[in-house]
Amino acid sequence: MSTTSWTRQHPWRGVMVATALPLRDDLSVDHDAYAAHVRHLLDQGCDGVVPNGSLGEYQSLTADERARVVRTAVEAAGDGARVMPGVSAYGAAEARRWAEHAAEAGCGSVLLLPPTAYRADDRAVLAHYAAVAAAGLPVVAYNNPTDTRTDLTPALLARLHDAGHITAVKDFSGDVRRAWELAEQAPGLDLLAGADDVLLELALAGAKGWIAGYANAFPADCAALYRAAVAGDLETARPLYAALHPLLRWDSRTEFVQAVKLSMDLTGRPGGPVRPPRLPLTAEAAAAVRAATKKAVADGRR
Repeated sequence: MSTTSWTRQHPWRGVMVATALPLRDDLSVDHDAYAAHVRHLLDQGCDGVVPNGSLGEYQSLTADERARVVRTAVEAAGDGARVMPGVSAYGAAEARRWAEHAAEAGCGSVLLLPPTAYRADDRAVLAHYAAVAAAGLPVVAYNNPTDTRTDLTPALLARLHDAGHITAVKDFSGDVRRAWELAEQAPGLDLLAGADDVLLELALAGAKGWIAGYANAFPADCAALYRAAVAGDLETARPLYAALHPLLRWDSRTEFVQAVKLSMDLTGRPGGPVRPPRLPLTAEAAAAVRAATKKAVADGRR
C-alpha cells in the first residue's frame, strides 16, 4: 500500500481540498452549491475536503453557519472520514468544542492552528494541542507563522508528535528545507504540503498529502499533479506544475480567497463573492487571475 494514499486509517493523506465556501450575492452561505462542490471534488479524484479553513472564510462565519458547513460536507462526501474540518479558535476550549462537534459529525480528523490571539510560547502551544487532541480525533497541526506569528518549528512539532497530540502537519512556512529536518526529528509525523506553490518540492521531499487550494478550480489536474509528484514521475509532474504555477502562486498571497473564487467562477464552479473584511480583487489583480486561469483552461487543464 502506498504511504502517500488516502486510507481510513490515515484520512489526512492524499489530496484534501481546503474548500472555498460559495456565497450568494447577499453573502449568505449557499449550502446546496457547497454540497454539490464537495461531491464534484471527490468525483474528480480528490481524496477529501477541509471545510472551515482560511479559504472557507471560517473567521467570518457564525457558529451556526460553521457547524452547518461541517454537516453539509459530511453528508455530501458520504463518508465523514473524508472530511477534516478546521477547528481553529482563539482559545483551546473553543477549539476543543469544534473538535468534539467534528467527532459527533463523524469526521476523520481535524486541522488546528496554534493559539492565534498572541505569539504563544512552546509551553502554551503544547497545552493547546493537548486540550484539543483530548476530543479524540487525529489532529493535523497547521503551521502558518506569517499569519499567526507562532512558528511550529521541526523541534516543536517533534515534541507535539512525541506527546501524541498530532499525527501530521500542514506546513505553510514556504521553507521546503524544513521537510528534511522534520523527517530527521519526527520520522513518524506526516508532512502535508500546505502551500500550493511548493507542492512538487515537498512531494519529492516525502510529503504524504496536500491540503490544496487551487484544486477548487482544477481538481482533476491537481489530483493528477499530486499523484505524479509523489510517485516521482517528473515527466508528468513538471510540465503540469509549470503550467499551473502562475495560479498556484496565488495561494500564498493575501488575496488567495478572492483569486481562487474568481478562478472557480471562470471554470464553472460555485465561487461567488467574499465576506468582509475581505474586499474584491483590484482590477489589476483580477485581470492577472483571469489571464492565468484562461491560459490553464486553453491548455486543457480544467
